[in-house]
Amino acid sequence: QLQLVESGGGLVQPGGSLRLSCVASGFTLDYYSIGWFRQAPGKEREGVSRISRSGYGVSYADSVKGRFTISRDNAKKTVYLQMNSLTPEDTAVYYCAAAMVGTSDYVPEEADFTSWGQGTQVTVSS
Repeated sequence: QLQLVESGGGLVQPGGSLRLSCVASGFTLDYYSIGWFRQAPGKEREGVSRISRSGYGVSYADSVKGRFTISRDNAKKTVYLQMNSLTPEDTAVYYCAAAMVGTSDYVPEEADFTSWGQGTQVTVSS
């Protein structure tokens, strides 16, 4: 059974950076596309970024384009989300999720992600 664990969240000032990690266990990560999502208090969950099984297909929400970068290291069973130029609007609990659909370069739709981690808190504040 695939299990995902997020880490790397914390408190950062506006303009700062954080790198989130999503570590998989219980299965071979190569078989899964990975997505990052976030949920702020009182708001619905929002898709942030997705990466294909191969790592060559990527997608970003408009709100994070140019600031966030998703990457994966299948040998380490880890997917990263590098977050730069953070603003208070980025404050949320960040989750990673897995999907097992499509070809190696296919970027799944948000609805395809069915396995979820517990989340890590990111707070951007002065």
